[in-house]
Amino acid sequence: MASTPSSLQRLHLIAIGGSIMHNLALALHKRGAHVTGSDDEIFEPAKSRLAAAGLLPVQEGWFPEKVSTDLDAVIVGMHARPDNPELLKAQELGLRVYSFPEFIYEASKNKQRVVIGGSHGKTSITSLILHVLRYHGRKFDYAVGAQLEGFDLMVQLTEDAPIIIIEGDEYLSSPIDRRPKFHLYQHHIGVISGISWDHINVFPTEEIYREQFKTFADMTPKAGTLIYDRDDEQVQLVTVPSSPDVKYIGYGPHEHVIRQGKTFLLNKKDEEVPVQVFGEHNLRNISAAKEVCKCLGIKGKDFYEALGSFKGAARRLELVREGQESVVYKDFAHAPSKLKATATAFKKQYPQRKLVACLELHTFSSLNPAFLPQYAHTFDAPDVAVVYFNPHVLEHKRLPPLPPEAVQQAFQRPNLQVFTDSRQLAEFLRNQNWQNANLLMMTSGTFDGLDLVQLATDITK
Repeated sequence: MASTPSSLQRLHLIAIGGSIMHNLALALHKRGAHVTGSDDEIFEPAKSRLAAAGLLPVQEGWFPEKVSTDLDAVIVGMHARPDNPELLKAQELGLRVYSFPEFIYEASKNKQRVVIGGSHGKTSITSLILHVLRYHGRKFDYAVGAQLEGFDLMVQLTEDAPIIIIEGDEYLSSPIDRRPKFHLYQHHIGVISGISWDHINVFPTEEIYREQFKTFADMTPKAGTLIYDRDDEQVQLVTVPSSPDVKYIGYGPHEHVIRQGKTFLLNKKDEEVPVQVFGEHNLRNISAAKEVCKCLGIKGKDFYEALGSFKGAARRLELVREGQESVVYKDFAHAPSKLKATATAFKKQYPQRKLVACLELHTFSSLNPAFLPQYAHTFDAPDVAVVYFNPHVLEHKRLPPLPPEAVQQAFQRPNLQVFTDSRQLAEFLRNQNWQNANLLMMTSGTFDGLDLVQLATDITK
């Protein structure tokens, strides 16, 4: 029987510099645990945040001597390899080794666990729920994959919060645990926001990928609740009501109207509720969050009251700059379904304006020739569609060279512009006519350090 994390006071984190791992380190430190860690590379903002808390390793690298029987447990991040020297030492000493999701489960065994799963929308749904709960002064813990406005950390673990809201990633748990993260949290309330094949390097076929969500759905316990997008064909295949003891709740896009680039929700009395997010995918996210909040005892009118001040999750359809005749947004998007949803939403929100949209192919899946055909017709909404990728990233990921013609062919858009140099891309964008035109930049990377704020300033002058 594993110890409960409240009794685990001496913890060592392998790959402490990771986005979620450094947040876990800070959350545990805040709770009073003695935390150490290692990593072979630590970038900002993790570096400064760990340093400020006195948790930054003295030097980068792996040091087996840091791992000893004095430790209560070791937590290993996904960035580490199975042959990591510190991990091998921990195993040799017979120490308890947790993956991130295993540890979160152990820390929340006595709480009601809400897990938000899905290929897209899970960060937005999770952050919506957190915003509403905090607005109404509810006590809760959380683990979310993005930095949220008004929250210091991406992880919070306390002794007294009765519930925990977890963003349930379907990616693998650790280098030595090949199970998807969201299988380990053992949810009481589960959400599946949509299924669109991703992570081709781990789930080689659409069927294998979908099966992970079926397992998640089937794990919903007696008296548990499964909330799902009723219009998603892939979701329909895995959320067939199969247990009489589970409550199944399907949702669609929230009723709304759009006026002059602003979206208003319609509540039961047909009153208009202004919101700061837009697009059908976000209207679905709002519906999912509303159903979860209802399960947690938040009434409809209280949900809408809190919603007015929700600005969206960081890097999810985020306004960079607004001018008289143009706006520039950025979005954390790379998967085909996200690309299509965001580009279509943007065009609908500003139907009278030309839309220039640019996507950076950055992930293993998006740069893989076997996966590229999934992008067919997902980029039809913009008036000018641009794709950028850096050939060096292909080399780094050990993928074959990608001819621009192959990208055009995969997207099935003959006038698609393809760039492999970020300076040429910036020049092309600056030379567009920006009268009555908007720019949308989509990536899970940085367009190789392109200064988006400066570009947006030039465009919206």
